[in-house]
Amino acid sequence: MGVRVFVASSSCSVAIKKKQQEVVQFLEANRIEFEEVDITMSEEQRLWMYKNIPVEKQPSRGNPLPPQIFNGGHYCGDYDSFFESKENNTVFSFLGLKPRSATKEVEL
Repeated sequence: MGVRVFVASSSCSVAIKKKQQEVVQFLEANRIEFEEVDITMSEEQRLWMYKNIPVEKQPSRGNPLPPQIFNGGHYCGDYDSFFESKENNTVFSFLGLKPRSATKEVEL
């Protein structure tokens, strides 16, 4: 299954759209393979997302808002958790991925 980012394409909230864009753009820029799942287009996916967010990570009121990030069936976190991992340079660990080693291309 790999990394999946649950988004809402028809969100009226500018803040949610910006957060979704930031996550997607970061993953694309770092060539991290992921699937973008639009919860506004699939009731089944929306319910799966709600069901698989741990109780302690659920908001006290209402439903969890996108973006929500998973790796397979493992819940990685929401935007705030992603942002914190980005600031701490621990995104690969946050996503449950092995860190890439820094390699230099050698010109022959």
